[in-house]
Amino acid sequence: MLKYESETSAKKAGPAPSGGKGLLRRLFRERTGATAIEFAILAVPFMLVVFATLETFVAFTGEQLLANATETMARKIRTGEITSGVNPATDMDQEVFRRAFCDEIAIIMTCSPTEATTASKLFIDVRSYDKFSDIPTDIPRKVSSDRSSDFNPTGFKFDPGGPKSINVLRAFYRWDVATDLVRPYVTNLRPAGSSMPHDYLMVSTATFVNENY
Repeated sequence: MLKYESETSAKKAGPAPSGGKGLLRRLFRERTGATAIEFAILAVPFMLVVFATLETFVAFTGEQLLANATETMARKIRTGEITSGVNPATDMDQEVFRRAFCDEIAIIMTCSPTEATTASKLFIDVRSYDKFSDIPTDIPRKVSSDRSSDFNPTGFKFDPGGPKSINVLRAFYRWDVATDLVRPYVTNLRPAGSSMPHDYLMVSTATFVNENY
């Protein structure tokens, strides 16, 4: 009885593969180390996507932070809490104003120790105009006809007007894009000597009429 069952099982199993054909079958069925190899192949693009998503999220958060800081500082100028050449108790110069602006964005966009005196990332332009139509609407660039040309802050100053004057506060921040995957799609500044954009220029503007403080 036992001998019959063994012979029957052997017949069902079929003849054992032999030669090169059997070796190829075993090779294609072999899965040892496949997971590690697949992970090694997919890890790099997966991590790039993760880093790109995180960097995009942080950059958009920083842009909102810059907008909030612009509104906060503009409101202080509008209400007379910050002035220039009007009241010694509230007057600020450009360096003090830049330092105060840096404090507003310090959660994410930290300014360097010399940022208040020498702009490298944060650029601020505050000035008054006789009428709203005189306020500039374009981003100042070194090549005005090239929308990806490098930023040109020449002429920026801190010179808000007095009571009931028309003012504009423009804030610009150079955001370094680290992830190559998203750099071609979000950058809009091409430094001199570079063939492709590298930085993302954040822009925030507030236009207002000062109160009669």
